[in-house]
Amino acid sequence: MQFDQGASIFTADGQEVGHIDRVVIDPKTKEVTHVVVRKGFLFFKDKVVPIDLIAAGKEGRITLHIDKDKLEQLPDFEETYFVVLNEKELGRDAESAARGNAPSLYWYPPYLETPLAPMASFRQPAYVAETRTNIPKDTVAVAEGARVITRDGQYVGNVEQVLTNSRADRVTHFLIARGLLKKEKKLIPAGWLDRLGEDELRLAVGSSTVERLPVVEPDVRGYPPHST
Repeated sequence: MQFDQGASIFTADGQEVGHIDRVVIDPKTKEVTHVVVRKGFLFFKDKVVPIDLIAAGKEGRITLHIDKDKLEQLPDFEETYFVVLNEKELGRDAESAARGNAPSLYWYPPYLETPLAPMASFRQPAYVAETRTNIPKDTVAVAEGARVITRDGQYVGNVEQVLTNSRADRVTHFLIARGLLKKEKKLIPAGWLDRLGEDELRLAVGSSTVERLPVVEPDVRGYPPHST
C-alpha cells in the first residue's frame, strides 16, 4: 500500500473529507498502525484512522471502509484536558518565574458574566492545560515533509511517501525528495532507519550511501513504482 503525504481521503460513499497529515508507525516493527486525517480548510480537525479502516491507498488517494458520519466518531489526534494544580505546583511555578524561566500556562475556569470575572475567581482552583495524542503507545506520527538526516548529520530530503508491503502493512521504503523546482527522489529502505521522530528521520547510513542510490523516475501517472 502507498501512503502519499497529503493524499486525498475519500469515504466509502465517495465523499472527499480531507487529506493525510501524518502516518503512524511502530518504530520496532515498522508497521503502519494508523493514519491521521486532516479535515477542514479554515478550522482544522485531525482524526486518527486505524489501518484496518482503509480499503485502498494508491495514486494520491486513500479510500476508507466507513462513511463520513463514522469518521466523525473516531478520536481526535490531539485532545486538550485540564488538570487541577495544587499549592505546591503553583509555588514551583512562581519560583520558576522568579528565576526567569517560563512558568506553566495556567488559568481559572472561564466565566461568562464578564471578561474580568476570571481575575476575580481567585478562590477557585487553578488549572493547567495538557495535551495528549490518541495513538498507540510507543508509536510515532510521522508528519508530512519530515526531514531525513544521515548518520553523519547531512540532510538528504523530505518524506513524500511511505510504502508498505501488501500483506502486513509493514513499511518497506520511504520515498524522499530534495530540491525546489526539479525534485530528486530516492527510495530509502526501512531497514536503514535508526531513529524515527515526528518531524525527522535519522538513518543508520551515511550520506555517501544515500548518494549512491538511483534516482526514482516516476511512471506515466507521475508516481514512483510500488516496492514490496
